[in-house]
Amino acid sequence: MSREIAIEWLKAANDDLMLIESILDKEELTYLAAFHSQQSVEKSMKAILEFYDKDVPKKHDLLLLKKLIGKLPINEELCAIMENEDILDALNSIYIDARYPGALGLLPNGKPDMKDVRQFYEFANKLWQRVKTLIT
Repeated sequence: MSREIAIEWLKAANDDLMLIESILDKEELTYLAAFHSQQSVEKSMKAILEFYDKDVPKKHDLLLLKKLIGKLPINEELCAIMENEDILDALNSIYIDARYPGALGLLPNGKPDMKDVRQFYEFANKLWQRVKTLIT
């Protein structure tokens, strides 16, 4: 049962990636691309927890999810991706800030630029690819 639910999490994460791909070159939509990067990373991480039949918290803190995943027997490549706490922290702030009117997924210094968005997307995509390999 856990594998099937993990696959559903992974599909949802891929939906976010596909949306990002459709807007990645639109500078006026960087805040949306950044927000969906956070969503994809969160869903990929929750897929890992589900795959290992662990409780999936109804929380959106990527650093908390990383800590929970750190207790699991995952491969080094997957661990290495999630070691980038700077990106996880930046994505956390995007999600939290986007929950309030007017913030719309902004970084502490304002709207994410194209470089930020590409970095977030590449991180989310790389994580998704590795989780897909683990689960399928």
